Amino acid sequence: MRKSLCMAALLAGLSSLLAQGPKPTEYQVKAVYLFNFGRFVEWPSHAATPREQSFAVCVLGQDPFGPALDAALAGEIIDRAPVVAKRIPKAEDAVACRVLFISSSENGQLRDVLAAVDKASVLTVSDMPQFAKRGGMVQFLLDGSKVRFEVNLAATQRVGLNLSSDLLKLAIAVRRAP
Repeated sequence: MRKSLCMAALLAGLSSLLAQGPKPTEYQVKAVYLFNFGRFVEWPSHAATPREQSFAVCVLGQDPFGPALDAALAGEIIDRAPVVAKRIPKAEDAVACRVLFISSSENGQLRDVLAAVDKASVLTVSDMPQFAKRGGMVQFLLDGSKVRFEVNLAATQRVGLNLSSDLLKLAIAVRRAP
């Protein structure tokens, strides 16, 4: 029952995309996932968003989303804070983010990017190859034309993030060892 509720919540944004016309693009689907990941993660108390601040979903590097991310986040709220999309120029800026999508354009700098957010409670997400194996937290994968994801649970736990068990059930793989 809970798994079906979680799945329904994760896909609620997709149904509105489908109702608007043609099949959603890969990055429209990923944008909805980024928002929903934020809903199913419990951040440590020291990372709580003050009411006057926003819940930032950031993109580091070349932005593959375009307006799809802004559209997916428009009017949304997580933890009583408005959800906003931010494009950031350098890894050090990511400490102010809650969810960080690391573009594949940052592949050569991935180690430095992950080190820059290592002490912050930032959920790192990417679709670059081997992202979860290299220390990232959530890696998007394509299964045919479907967007799936795997989770590096060791990486999330290291920074104090608690992922909902319902979210973990939807992952195609969960890595528990570093």
